[in-house]
This record gives sequence, structure tokens and C-alpha cells, in this order.
Amino acid sequence: MTSPDPSHKPSDQEPRRRGDILGISALAAGLLSGLAGDKLSQSIDSSGWIKVAGISLTIVLGLIWAIYNAPVGLRRYRRWRSRAPREPGALHVAAEEAEQWLVSLGSDAGGLAASEWFQQEEPRLRELLEVEKARTDNVDDFARICDALEAWYLRRQDSRGLLELSELLTAAGDACARRDLAELAAARAATAYRLMGDLETASTRLGVSSNVATRGRTAAALTTRRQVERALLHLARAEQAPAGSDRDEAVLNARDRLDDARLRRPGPDLAGEIAIQINLAIVHLYQQDPESALDRLRAAAARATAAGDASARAHALELHGVAAWMQRSPKEAKQWWREAANLYAEVDEPEGRARCLQHLGSAEIINNLPDNARAYLEQSADLRGGTTGHPLLAHYLKAARDAGDQPPPPESPPHRTATNWLRRKLSRWFT
Repeated sequence: MTSPDPSHKPSDQEPRRRGDILGISALAAGLLSGLAGDKLSQSIDSSGWIKVAGISLTIVLGLIWAIYNAPVGLRRYRRWRSRAPREPGALHVAAEEAEQWLVSLGSDAGGLAASEWFQQEEPRLRELLEVEKARTDNVDDFARICDALEAWYLRRQDSRGLLELSELLTAAGDACARRDLAELAAARAATAYRLMGDLETASTRLGVSSNVATRGRTAAALTTRRQVERALLHLARAEQAPAGSDRDEAVLNARDRLDDARLRRPGPDLAGEIAIQINLAIVHLYQQDPESALDRLRAAAARATAAGDASARAHALELHGVAAWMQRSPKEAKQWWREAANLYAEVDEPEGRARCLQHLGSAEIINNLPDNARAYLEQSADLRGGTTGHPLLAHYLKAARDAGDQPPPPESPPHRTATNWLRRKLSRWFT
């Protein structure tokens, strides 16, 4: 018996033949039913062996009819089962819930409640990702949970958690032959390594993401994400470089990548536009151009207000304070930092609030008010769990405690600290 040719296409007559076969089956079933009915009727009016024979024949015909129609009934039952609603799995339920809370994270409406939910549920979500095996039918739910956790880890500056998340998503993408997930996972790994300070590995992971890139709207969004991530890498290099041509070149490269991201942005995307505007403002601060930075920040703050995005608005206000400080308006700068710190507190972003408290503390040292400075800086250290990994905070805190020592020079926002103030990744756009 020869196997069917998979490349064979049915002719115009084949559907008709299939219909004829089904019609013949229905006709045969009708004839059997009619014949069985006639025999049953005759048997009822007969007696003796004729009655027994009639009943036996009726039973035999009924069995033949049942056997003949069994495959049809089985197929109908299977079709009914396939259409029957199924109970959603634990992964799907968790994905729906996490996605709903993600919308509120960092927003005016429910930002604090969303933060509390993620704080409580993060262990459960991670356990689901580690226990549940990614399959073709559930991998999208797997990815949605990863999107939500990415936003949470970035707000908490949890680079280790973000890297582990990218590894889980890479494994899921490989298991289900989903190149788009492998592309996203590599981009997330790049962000994690940048936050760790490993800029070379971050650049390598971005290259991996480009190599497995797919096409379509999702691919366009990921291309834009890579451009923004490359811009942040250049700003990180500028932070590490001494003043001079190397730093200037890194800043110019960052601006080029952000311009590319703005042009490649797929369709209307308010959150993406806010992200790009804020990062372009940082470029202007590095270039000693606070006026141009303020133009970008005003636009970003207005869009964030329209979108109900308290987190992005707080970020814009924080950088307003940096620009005001550069314009030698310390009183105005401190007002912006206090307002930003309050907004960060409302949406439970401890890192953003800690940055603003550090700015305020360093400003008080410049004003020769070490007691005020110490209060601000100790709050900043408490929010960060200490000064480890924050050398500038440790420097100013020591100066505040050693009140008799010569105060350190003013904080230099556009050179060494602007990128520190912008470590929070703009994840709402990239998930």
C-alpha cells in the first residue's frame, strides 16, 4: 500500500467524492433503520419460530447499523471534546493577573497597590516559570509573565534576577522554536549585564539579539529597544571615561542611537516617546546644554502626565532639578528633587527616591548644612540597603558625618552622575 503524497493537492472532483461517500453512508444507515423497523413490525404480528427469527434478525441488523456508524459517532464525540471549554492552567491564570497589575505599575492609579502585589507574588511567579515546562500552547503565557517580572526587576535594580529571567526565556524560546523570544531574551541579558557594569558582555548580547532578529511589528519594537540599549551603553562608557574626546564621542554615539530609535519606533507609542525624550535630555546634560535638556524634559513630563505615568513624570522632574543645578539655581533644583522624591514614594520606587535624597544631601553639604545633609544621605542609604555599590553616596555621607572636614566639590551631574540617576530601565515600553 502506497503512502499519500503530502504535496498532492485535491482536484475539484475530490470534495464531491467525499460528499458522495457521506451521502451514501447516510442512505445506508437510513435503509438499515427502515429495514429493521419493518422486520420488527412483522415480528410483532408473528408467532413461534418466525417471531424469534424476526427478533434475532432485528437485533443483528441493529448491531450492523451500530458498528457501521460507530466511527462517525466517535469522530463527532472527539470534535465535541475539542470544542469543549477547558479549565485554564496555572500559567495562564498567573499571566493574566500579572499583565493586569503590570498596567498599574508606576501609574497614578494603583501604582502603590501594584508594587505591593509584585512584592508579594514575585516568588510564586518565579516558581511557576521554573516548574512549568514551556510548550507551544503555553509559551505565550510564559513570555507574558517574563514581561511583567522584567518591569519589576528593573524598578528594583535587580540585575541578577533580570539575567536569570532572560535565561529562562531563552530556554523557552529554544524549546518551542520561537526566535522572537530568543531575540528578546538576549536583549534582556544585555540590559542585565549593563546594570552589572559589564559593558562588553552587554554589547555582545545585543549582537546575539540582532543575529536572531525576526520580522514584523514585534521585531520593529525590539529593533528600537536595541537602539535605546546601545545608547545607554554609550552613556555608561561616557560615565567611565575622563573628560575629553572619548567621552564626547560616546555621548554623540548615544545621541545617534536615540535618533535612530525615534525614527524606527513602530507606530504611535506614547511610552516609547517619553523614554526617548528623557534619554535625549541626558545627552544634552552631558553636553553642558541644560536649556535643550529642559525642552526635552518639559515635553516628556507633559506626555507622562497625559498618560498617567507617575514614574516617568518623577524621572523628568528629577532631571529638571539637575538642569536647574547646572543653571546655578540651587533653590529651584531642591524643589524639583523634593517633588520627584514624593512622586517616587507614591509609586514605591525606592531607587528613584534614594537618588533624589542623595541630590538633596549633596546640595546641603555645598550649603554648609552638614546635619541636614546627613539626614538626607542616611535615608538614601537606608533605601539602598547601605552604600555598597554607591561610591558617591558613601563619599558625601562621610563628608556630612565629618562635619569639620573640608566639604567635597559640588556634584557634577553632566559628567559622572547623570547615568547613575537614570539607571532605571524604561521597561513599560519594552514588554
